Amino acid sequence: MEIKESRAYKYCAWAIESGNDKVPHYVKLQCESWKKIADGEDPEAYVSEQTYEKIWKLLHLMVHPDLHNPLDESLEDYAAFFITAVFCTKMIDPDDNIEVRFYETALLKIARKNFKTFNAAVIFILLMLTEPRFSRFFSVAPDLKLSKELQVAIKKIIKSSPILSDELEPVFKTLRSEIRCLLTESEYTPLAYSEDKMDGKLPSAFLADEAGAMDSYPVEAMRSGQITLLNALGIILSTEYPNDNNVMIDEVDKGKKILDGLREDRRMFSLIYVPDDQLWQGDEWQHNDLCIYQSNPVACTNKRIFRKIVDKRTDAIDYENKRENYLCKHNNIKYKGLGVEGYVEITKVRKGKRKRDDAWWRGREVWLGLDFSMTEDNVCVDMKTHDGTTKDDAVLYTRTMGFIPAGRIAQKTKKEGVDYNALIRNGCCIACGDEVIDYTAVEEYVLTLEEKLGVKIMQIGYDKWNALSSVQKFEKAGYTCVEIKQHSSVLHSPTKWLKECILSGRYFYDENLMLEINFQNARCTEDTNKNKYVNKKKSEEKVDQVVGNINSTYLIEQELLYGESDYFVQF
Repeated sequence: MEIKESRAYKYCAWAIESGNDKVPHYVKLQCESWKKIADGEDPEAYVSEQTYEKIWKLLHLMVHPDLHNPLDESLEDYAAFFITAVFCTKMIDPDDNIEVRFYETALLKIARKNFKTFNAAVIFILLMLTEPRFSRFFSVAPDLKLSKELQVAIKKIIKSSPILSDELEPVFKTLRSEIRCLLTESEYTPLAYSEDKMDGKLPSAFLADEAGAMDSYPVEAMRSGQITLLNALGIILSTEYPNDNNVMIDEVDKGKKILDGLREDRRMFSLIYVPDDQLWQGDEWQHNDLCIYQSNPVACTNKRIFRKIVDKRTDAIDYENKRENYLCKHNNIKYKGLGVEGYVEITKVRKGKRKRDDAWWRGREVWLGLDFSMTEDNVCVDMKTHDGTTKDDAVLYTRTMGFIPAGRIAQKTKKEGVDYNALIRNGCCIACGDEVIDYTAVEEYVLTLEEKLGVKIMQIGYDKWNALSSVQKFEKAGYTCVEIKQHSSVLHSPTKWLKECILSGRYFYDENLMLEINFQNARCTEDTNKNKYVNKKKSEEKVDQVVGNINSTYLIEQELLYGESDYFVQF
């Protein structure tokens, strides 16, 4: 069969059709890239029709345990594409001059109810049947129960397929702790991150399932074991998880950069079923069916699954406690449940995300809000400007920078569940000092802002605790510094106004994952006079960038209320 007649090729052609909004941006990019390979337009890679014929003959011999049809007829379109691309896309290795798989890593980020565990089982059976003798295969999952799910799926397919389970000439032998292929003398072993050591293994191929619930150690340990292997393969699967430190974050970022042409290494195949950015914003998820289609390719054709997800969406709209599970697991949208004390929903905040543009800030008058904490904790400098002349029509624009102790990155990453190294790489924060913050770096950042960005600093707002020494230096440099008492009577108004600006679409921020994490962490409480304020003690983990935002908002609010006067409300 010609590859252009395959379901994989037809899926690609459908995905990149003009006006097809059911497929997210990065899946379209991967489809375009692979279609060029299949069309013979890629100078480095090609699709082996011989391998394709072999793989699909094997699939025809396997029987779906629930549908009782051959697997080549039963796989979903996206799964047919994934398997075809991973197994059949080849290249000639420049060092050994032999044919090898083009893709060394296969990434699949996809919502629940897409049969990804079942499809992973199919992949392992194919690997055991087609890889060289004595190959070893491992799956890695957060715990043994999840890891065993894949093993159970493999056993089901084997037992449902007469040619694989023939008692007279068995092809596979299933044991409690592993599955062996008797034809190739290869073996598959499920591992659990919570119980097994990953080092010292030699995996011809590995699969990390529910990678969003694991840090980078299991994947990197498996990859380290593959260094000496010529034709190694790593497969990474997951839905979204609400934590901010998992291996999937970096893998997805890498996949996107490759598809955007920002990294030269093309040997990663990525199907990232995550709704496009505009669908993350505001209440789009509550009514826009594209959030479902773009995260769940099966829902595009399976009406029953689509209806079930819509039912879950209705529950998530009505009940706050169901929202996190729905958005993360069924829409692949990161969301932390906020509860009754939450400051503002992250989906509302994301409406204001925009690309960083230094030129945009040039010539702007800006107000800085500082949140200086204890020397071993996070510090924030928030820079804010506005358009408009009154509180009712003002639009706020902000750029926020965090500072963390360089010597505590690993400890903070583990304790807080936030990948600080990634945040540093992305320009969200600066590591300085060792075990404690080097305030000289913070002061230098503030004192060089006007020169670097061409802004004019109007005022610097601060809480006197931990900031007095730095404030003296700012005042000596000629800046006007304003103490903002961290009391509910003072903070209630800017806290309320900032939230109103966010909800009314009058708040924009330079893209910053650390700021988004802080907004997700923030919790509000009321004093006896019903004044609301962000409570650091009751918030989950760090909120320094939200506090910095509120402090700079306070300065702008006073400016709009009282103009050029030096009157600032103090209690």
